[in-house]
Amino acid sequence: MSTPVSTIVTDFDSTAGRTGALARLRAALGDDSCLDASSLARAYFATDSSIYRVPPTVVAQPRTKEELVAVVRAALAVGMPVTARGAGTSLAGNSVGVGLVVDAGRYLNKVLCVDPESKTALIEPGVVQSVLQKAAAPHHLRFGPDPATSDRCAVGGMIGNNACGARALGYGRTSDNVVSLTVLTGTGEIITLGEGGEALAEPVQQVAAMAKDHLAAIRTEFGRFTRQTSGYSMEHLLPERFAPEKFFVGSEGTLGVILEAKVRLVEDKPVKQMLALGYDSMDKAGDDIPNLTSFHPVAAEGLDNRTIDVVRRFKGADAVPPLPKGNGFIFIELVGDDAAEVEQRANALLAAAHALDAWKVDDPETVTTLWRIRTDAAGLAGIGLDRPAYSSWEDAAVLPEHLGDYLRDFEALLERHHLHGLPYGHFGEGCIHCRIDFPLDRPGGTADYRAFMLDAADLVVKYGGSMSGEHGDGRARSELLSKMYSPEAIDLFAQVKAVFDPNNLLNPGVIVNPRATEADIRVAQTLHSKLREIDPAFVQAVHQCSGVAKCLADNTATGALMCPSYLATGNQLHSTRARARMLQEMINGQIVSGWRAKELHEALELCLACKGCRKDCPTNIDVASYKSRVLYESYKGRIRPLNHYALGWLPRWGRLVSAIPGAGAIANFALKVPGLKNVALRVVGVDSRRPMPQFRVSGSARKAAAKAMNAGSHTHLLTDEELAARPACVIWVDSFTDAFQGSALPALVKVLFQAGYNPKVLQEDACCGLTWITTGQHDGARAQLRRALDVLQPIAASGTPIVGMEPSCISVWRSDAAELLPDDPRVGEVAKAIHTLAELLTQTPGYQPPDLSGHTIVAQPHCHHASVLGWGADAKLLKLTQANVVKVGGCCGLAGNFGVERGHYDVSVRVYEHDLKPAIAKAGPDAIILADGFSCRKQVKDLSDLEALTLAQLLASHS
Repeated sequence: MSTPVSTIVTDFDSTAGRTGALARLRAALGDDSCLDASSLARAYFATDSSIYRVPPTVVAQPRTKEELVAVVRAALAVGMPVTARGAGTSLAGNSVGVGLVVDAGRYLNKVLCVDPESKTALIEPGVVQSVLQKAAAPHHLRFGPDPATSDRCAVGGMIGNNACGARALGYGRTSDNVVSLTVLTGTGEIITLGEGGEALAEPVQQVAAMAKDHLAAIRTEFGRFTRQTSGYSMEHLLPERFAPEKFFVGSEGTLGVILEAKVRLVEDKPVKQMLALGYDSMDKAGDDIPNLTSFHPVAAEGLDNRTIDVVRRFKGADAVPPLPKGNGFIFIELVGDDAAEVEQRANALLAAAHALDAWKVDDPETVTTLWRIRTDAAGLAGIGLDRPAYSSWEDAAVLPEHLGDYLRDFEALLERHHLHGLPYGHFGEGCIHCRIDFPLDRPGGTADYRAFMLDAADLVVKYGGSMSGEHGDGRARSELLSKMYSPEAIDLFAQVKAVFDPNNLLNPGVIVNPRATEADIRVAQTLHSKLREIDPAFVQAVHQCSGVAKCLADNTATGALMCPSYLATGNQLHSTRARARMLQEMINGQIVSGWRAKELHEALELCLACKGCRKDCPTNIDVASYKSRVLYESYKGRIRPLNHYALGWLPRWGRLVSAIPGAGAIANFALKVPGLKNVALRVVGVDSRRPMPQFRVSGSARKAAAKAMNAGSHTHLLTDEELAARPACVIWVDSFTDAFQGSALPALVKVLFQAGYNPKVLQEDACCGLTWITTGQHDGARAQLRRALDVLQPIAASGTPIVGMEPSCISVWRSDAAELLPDDPRVGEVAKAIHTLAELLTQTPGYQPPDLSGHTIVAQPHCHHASVLGWGADAKLLKLTQANVVKVGGCCGLAGNFGVERGHYDVSVRVYEHDLKPAIAKAGPDAIILADGFSCRKQVKDLSDLEALTLAQLLASHS
């Protein structure tokens, strides 16, 4: 028999209180293997995508519905608060809380069935929305709502927040697309709401009776327009439209925990047409919305040049396709069954629009790019201002006919509070998102934040709007509900809550008895952090991670890279967001303490340092750089692990072996003798299953190439005068090419010569320090970089192009070098002068690559090539060859020293198996595997016994 809740007093703010509560939970639960009370889990689940931080006592990742029921009932029995969480993409602090946090996304993430006849799907609460879309697509169906986070958000979370997204204008909100819900209430009772409920459960009967007692208030205050999602949706309890399953949607886990859901699917129309409209300003675009929605678009999204400029600044000018004239834009999507009807409607809309400029967007790539800009707006807005910008006043909504006026008044409100924002949003339904540069990292900042929130709430009420238009009230806006609703309605919320959750254990502090909007703000909790005083730039960079969680999405099929380790393990603790959160927690210091904290190193352990987050994360997080900093600070002045010396100094060992005649052959032999090899690899922390690279047996590659060139291997058909008349270029040979077996350098010399250059192989050592950087040896890396600058800068200053061979080494000059040597102007000179082969050849007038028609090329860009350098030049060059090019997304899995180190091998293999292995298998045995990265070629050889070619080898072998 459980102890009555009323007799349990637990202080969740104290270690002793949490320890006692956790012990009682474990005792009540019995099998507690689904629980994780580690500091790592507590730190990660302390935050979602909002500004709030509330560390839980324990996290549960139930593996079955039965286990979910058991763990929630056990928590309720011992008086432990329960917060349900999906992917943690909530922007208002809806999915953080003391006590137990339930993560359904790890295991309860399946589409149980799709019924095309009834156009419904039965799902578990943790299923990702895009997974549901894929399951419905073969039947030409889709789940209507599509938030910007649809490739990682959980449908259970969408139900909790009544999520909408861009296409809710055409397909409805989540509440419009729910058929039935099976939920566990705060009393521990399991009830079914909607279809399938045998009879009205007692809690439903009680709240239905309450609704009858307050008909006037409900009819006048609720359900006034589609984006009114704040508070409980009492309109669905009216007798004439009684739908308890719809009422439950948007209750943010305060009334029950979802166990299963049956959702409605809609037909995915085959004809789609995008329109782009330009206006003088965004508010003028808002004025035109009532005119545009009469043409029945499924989406009408608005933004302005401020967001577009951020994209250009961070992603490059090529990241933004041509747009109509103007400063404010609306992107429209029309759909239908008949192409002629859709075209006619599109033409009519363009003719009726009061835009400066408007056109149809027919190119599929441009359509995808424009929608990506819109969906990435939240993350981009967070880094697009001079100071960090935050969510919170995130998705207020007004009636569309008031949108233009609201936008003008909202801009004036920001100005009065000396704040800045980047508004954008679902213009078709009057819902505006905005990240704002609240001074949360300054003394008094939370008071300024609160003052704005109160005034912003008054502004929305002036226009008869809603504090939330789709993201829920959470900790950010629940306190503001009393401005929007009458005391009668607020009291009705409390009565409803008492029926479903009499002990206030389900997501307490949200909607009913709310926490103050300025309480528990993450950044404000770091005001007195020592690290903030020592290195404020680092603290600000780490807090750029707003938790939008794009790292949890599997987008490698579209060429994305982030986040390989999460895709391999499926554990959120191995994601980019988790690593950024651990760094934020280290700065906070309450759970994770100092650079050497075990939790911090555990979170960073499986980071491949691929820099995919730098490219794919909308907030430009660079965990590879942060990991290097952590290793540097952790081992500064201390003895390091042996693998830091073995792998971190690999170029040094390579030069040593190359300098001693016969040393390469001896080293190769030693690494093949089983007993000797295993002992040596174990000592230096290398996995014995990983074949070691073979040293060159004939010394330095650059010296061998110079000798061959001096002998006229490529110049015998030219006179000295003809050769001197050619433009010069210098080949910078990296340490890997120089010391290890391979034939990439002779091929590169040949290709450059055939392209009309007079190539010279640089003979001086100019190591970029890459391996020192990845192992966090910054002092050594700086020394290597300075020596390299002494060699390379004079060449750059002469105007001679430098051609690099290893993408990861080239990328050092365009990323890490500037961070390690910020005051050395030579870094910028070298960065501009050094090129990949493709970059140089695509800039060479008249160069034509060989015809590779009929060949299939499986191209695996090195991680740093894709994330730092960009692979556009390679794509352009390969297109000219007429080959069928299959560009592989994701990472090869070796990633420099990562896949060599003990403890990483299995993850390295799983990363390889995610994208590269299936791409090779699908292409067939005659396909050419292209990989410029030394690591990528080695991974292919190690795991498939196939040989991959560099771009130089590919071009040279077919010329």
